[in-house]
Amino acid sequence: MKPQVVLSVEQALTMTYATLRMVHLGWRVIKIEPTPAKGRKSKGDPNRFIGRPIAGQDRHSYFVAPNAGKEAIAIDLKNPQGQDLLKRLIRELKADIFCNNTMPERHSRLGIDYETLKAQKEDLIWCCISAMGLANPKVPGYDPVMQALCGYMDLTGQPDGPPLQCGPPIIDLKAGDEAFTQILLALIERAQSGRGMQIDVSMAHSAVSWLHTFLPMLDMGSPAAELKRSGNQHRQFIPVNAYKSNDGFVYMAIGSDVQWARFVKQAMFASLDHEHLQTNEGRRKDKQELHQAIEAITIKHPSDEVSRVLVEAGIPHSPITPIEQVSQLPFVAKAALKTVSPDGLTVRLPPAAVTTEYLEQVNRTLPFAPAYGEHTDSLLSEAGLSESEISKLRDDGVVA
Repeated sequence: MKPQVVLSVEQALTMTYATLRMVHLGWRVIKIEPTPAKGRKSKGDPNRFIGRPIAGQDRHSYFVAPNAGKEAIAIDLKNPQGQDLLKRLIRELKADIFCNNTMPERHSRLGIDYETLKAQKEDLIWCCISAMGLANPKVPGYDPVMQALCGYMDLTGQPDGPPLQCGPPIIDLKAGDEAFTQILLALIERAQSGRGMQIDVSMAHSAVSWLHTFLPMLDMGSPAAELKRSGNQHRQFIPVNAYKSNDGFVYMAIGSDVQWARFVKQAMFASLDHEHLQTNEGRRKDKQELHQAIEAITIKHPSDEVSRVLVEAGIPHSPITPIEQVSQLPFVAKAALKTVSPDGLTVRLPPAAVTTEYLEQVNRTLPFAPAYGEHTDSLLSEAGLSESEISKLRDDGVVA
């Protein structure tokens, strides 16, 4: 597939992550941000000012990774002249895709609704991520709010503890992945039909679409209590849990009776070889006592010794890796991406989900996240505007 040209009115994470995946393919992604608001110190994507300052005042640490490899332009889309500029960019840059994660109620007055932009390029693929889709245009979307709404917090945490959100913003990321996937499908369709498409991604629908091992079970006899918060334990497979060793924790997951049989053949765990524990249902009946019995064994041994036994038994397991050590894991270090700040600081980036040919070509190195409005002049020039025209637009506050 040839590289695509993507214009994206994006902020925060969900669409920003979707378009990052397009960067990983070698596509040209142009991030469109608003011009400065009167009386407000920050400008553009609010995430520019989250975390520690890395490159000037408008590129803080939280902003860098999801925006690496992009271009940035600042346009006032509340101004009719700004809306005309966006239309011109779509035409002159021959944009393939337009993305946004703006609340749908604002689309028309910003001139970014599908019908308006489709009129500029008939085969444009238009994609929006919002809290609950175009049918609910006034609902704002934030990851933890969606986790609360869609049941995730009721499923996360200790059984006797409060509801908790997941560590990573998984609904932002899930919706971003969904937008990326649907755009790829739309490109395939366009190659056959020549037509563009409107794509409507709901964060809420995306979140609930992942609840396959929860919602259907309620219709098949599982009481709600069986599906709720269970800490580190698996709700169905026993034993799956994090167990204390004498120098940390080991997480193990026994997912079948065959694995259990191999487990209790090991001398370390032979005391657990009882007939009533040979089946998962048998282990479920005594699961709390079983978890305690396993930990009473593991806590006497260092983690690496427990791990050696589990390797011998062929049991999936892992130590609990501190977040500061994840980048050092061999499979991560081998596939990690990187970027270099203007002052020469090398920043490791997470690997792409799947390594692409483009990433290999650029030696897994992406340009640093753009400064606010960094490419405004060059993009407008590419769209055919003269220096004097650009200067006047800046003086009038249409661009920044």
